[in-house]
Amino acid sequence: MSDKKRLFLLDAYALIFRGYYAFIKNPRINSKGMDTSAILGFTNSLLDVIKRERPDHLAVCFDKGGSVARTEVFPEYKANRQETPEAIKIAVPYIEKILKAMNIPAIVKEGYEADDIIGTLAKKAEKEGYQTYMVTPDKDFAQLVSENIFMYRPRFGGGYETWGIPEVQEKFGVERPEQVIDFLGMMGDSVDNIPGLPGVGEKTAKKFLAAYGSMEGLFANIHELKGKMKEKVEASQDLGLLSKDLATIMLDVPVDFHEEDFEMCLPNIDETKTIFNELEFRRLTENFLKTFATSTETTSQDTPTEPSPKKKSSSPPNGQFDLFATPGSGNVSEEESIQGFKTIKNTNHLYQHVNTSLSRKLLLQKLMQQSSVCFDTETTGLKALEVELIGIAFSWEIGKGYYVSFPEDQGETSAILEEFRPFFESDSIEKIGHNLKYDIKVLSNYNMPVSGKLFDTMIAHYLINPDMRHNMDVLAETYLNYQPVSITELIGKKGKNQLSMRVVPVVDQTEYAVEDADITLQLKEHFTKELESGNVTKLFNDVELPLVSVLTAMEIEGINLNIDFLKELSVDLTSDIQRLEQNIYKQAGEEFNIASPKQLGPILFDKLKLVDKPKKTKTGQYSTAEDVLSYLAKDHQIVSDILEYRQYKKLQSTYVDALPEEINPKTGRVHTVYAQAVAATGRLSSNNPNLQNIPIRTERGRQVRKAFVPRDENHVLLAADYSQIELRIIAALSEEETMIEAFKNGEDIHASTAAKVFNVSIDEVTREQRSNAKTVNFGIIYGVSAFGLSNQTNLTRKESKELIDLYYQTYPKLRSYMAEQVDFARDNGYVETVLQRRRYLKDINSRNAIVRGAAERNAVNAPIQGSAADIIKLAMINIHNRFEKEQFKSKMLLQVHDELVFDAHKDELETIKPIIKHEMENAFKMAVPLDVEMGIGENWLEAH
Repeated sequence: MSDKKRLFLLDAYALIFRGYYAFIKNPRINSKGMDTSAILGFTNSLLDVIKRERPDHLAVCFDKGGSVARTEVFPEYKANRQETPEAIKIAVPYIEKILKAMNIPAIVKEGYEADDIIGTLAKKAEKEGYQTYMVTPDKDFAQLVSENIFMYRPRFGGGYETWGIPEVQEKFGVERPEQVIDFLGMMGDSVDNIPGLPGVGEKTAKKFLAAYGSMEGLFANIHELKGKMKEKVEASQDLGLLSKDLATIMLDVPVDFHEEDFEMCLPNIDETKTIFNELEFRRLTENFLKTFATSTETTSQDTPTEPSPKKKSSSPPNGQFDLFATPGSGNVSEEESIQGFKTIKNTNHLYQHVNTSLSRKLLLQKLMQQSSVCFDTETTGLKALEVELIGIAFSWEIGKGYYVSFPEDQGETSAILEEFRPFFESDSIEKIGHNLKYDIKVLSNYNMPVSGKLFDTMIAHYLINPDMRHNMDVLAETYLNYQPVSITELIGKKGKNQLSMRVVPVVDQTEYAVEDADITLQLKEHFTKELESGNVTKLFNDVELPLVSVLTAMEIEGINLNIDFLKELSVDLTSDIQRLEQNIYKQAGEEFNIASPKQLGPILFDKLKLVDKPKKTKTGQYSTAEDVLSYLAKDHQIVSDILEYRQYKKLQSTYVDALPEEINPKTGRVHTVYAQAVAATGRLSSNNPNLQNIPIRTERGRQVRKAFVPRDENHVLLAADYSQIELRIIAALSEEETMIEAFKNGEDIHASTAAKVFNVSIDEVTREQRSNAKTVNFGIIYGVSAFGLSNQTNLTRKESKELIDLYYQTYPKLRSYMAEQVDFARDNGYVETVLQRRRYLKDINSRNAIVRGAAERNAVNAPIQGSAADIIKLAMINIHNRFEKEQFKSKMLLQVHDELVFDAHKDELETIKPIIKHEMENAFKMAVPLDVEMGIGENWLEAH
């Protein structure tokens, strides 16, 4: 390591924006509905730099007021930048507070950009004998690189890369880093709205610099240029010089480098933790505390002093402040490092292990006296229907609980569990748990039913705050300020080295398991009030909790799979894939890895030149994403073949070859797991395997459904599907009489819409008119635009706009309803389904038009999609109850959005068909009748 001291300068806004967009597909929303993505992303980057590099000196540099000097000479500088996202505007004050609490200087100068501040400080520090690392993804900083100034660039996917002089020479094709200014000036920059030289791109700029060395050198040799390029360059000399000035980072900002002001020192631990707790940064708090786990100072033995946040310290031999000793090795212990949370170590509790016949008998007596008990199972794995029971924890009083452990011998386990049958079968004792479906399925392995009222804290929180995470550790920290013991502390992280809970000492099992039950009990008390204040108690009690039992029964039942058929289908798919491969190679003129975007992009866009200006990814590669290729598929057979190849490969790997691996060895059936607390709209999702995403729009995709077959020769599969339920719901909610009447009269709604929109009789509607009307009917729910409609049909954008306008003229109440929904969301921050399920829309009043537009579309769509989810859930509950009451052999197996699939016993077929139809069509009464279509077959495809 160099003897020189090192200064790290962070480009604040570049890292804030990067952090925000890193979470753009999965934003971090806390329990208050605040988008904390930008704060989390930036702070992670800050701590990452500190941990990796252990800098002597560090500062964060901010823009303020833009660059006055640049806008004076070119008012359009950065004029085309979009408005800063709301989440970033909110983030900056918090980041400033965090930096202040961490005693990290924030450098800002009105009228100057962070680039200029960093450039000035870097050059001044260089004169003082420092090596400076500019922490930024912005390539413009390459112009500042020298023997002692480096770029420290975050890499896509994690980590950093350091750019010194050789890296800059290689990346930009220059001899000296300062030539990057000429490179940027020639090329221009659309992000900063720097015009550059017309017609000059990256390759041409490198060519000019290689030949002439600079912008001025180019202008001195214009006579050597030819044709249009000569004309363009000759006419744009002033523009080129202006662009070079705009691209030049200023080195004379009025900021000083006093090394003591930039020295890395101790943060104010409590102050920083308080901010993180407010933001609900649980993992980040742990990361922060581990990073600054010791504050040991080297001081004179004769004059012991308390460490001060800004006090200078003696440095270790490498000249760096020692903040990085192992946690617990200094004067801050590991226990103290998490003192912001209550934990099992600092909270009074009494958790007892119950392991004798007498103690179990006494425990059962106590259990039977309670009206409400929380229980939690400990098992050998995650697949509930394949695991073995290791223990069960019980708690009915805060801070107290009991743990019953079970031996490896499954016969003994069954015998001990049997002692607790009176408790589990009791209808008068409420059973509390977190993700109870898992625990109930585990107990089903031992033929132990769970009766009585349920309370699931995961489901409760899902209704209270659907956009937040619902795992117990997060909820404990958020609502109880309590940090539970992590499972990884006992058995390690995921992977082949993870231990089984069986090898964990029983004393640790007891503490861990009973803590879970105790905390879940406390969450129940908290969420009961929250459900009431959110007006979702009825939805919780009447729909979501009864559904737990329904889904549990469906998952336990599973569905039969024809493995031989899948093997044949896999052979056919392999043949199709090989045929497509050969076709693609022939059209490309060479063999390559079709699955590799790195190899595919150059074939399509460099060699075959399918488009003039191909779209590129953030990493500079050609984009070969689905939307890009779909657009080209109509005109290029090779692209059509590639999309078909991808479809077959995915079908084969995701379903045809993977489904047999999902068969439960005990039952010989496939048991999907329904996630009840994922989709904010209220829809269920299916996992392991996902049976809701089997493609059905292609012939090969539909073939996969053929593999799902009845239990035996005495059963058939029955599929019951709601017909156009979302359109019926929007007609009812909007009170649009014309549409309501069409449904009541049993008309084809798409033909009816086409007849009204195109002003023809329903008998005269053409296939194309009906198709266009169908696209609009469904598109309106999702806020389709003229542009979107033109992409989905053969209509031009103008024709699409006219069609949408005609549609709204035909159904005026529909448009009014949509506007009312948006207004309601603006006033209340949420919208509701027919059962008062809430969808919170935090961006509905955002000043960013794009973000606000997405929230407005959700304001219309969420009540419709969510109401459809509510209605089928009611139907499932009612059908399940009827089947249980009448003790049918037939079973409900699957739910796929608007469809239910049953294993129907042939003897019961004519009895259950009207029951299913009645319960589905009468699950919820609206002004529009619900309609259910049913089919029967020897496989799912036939039935559907």
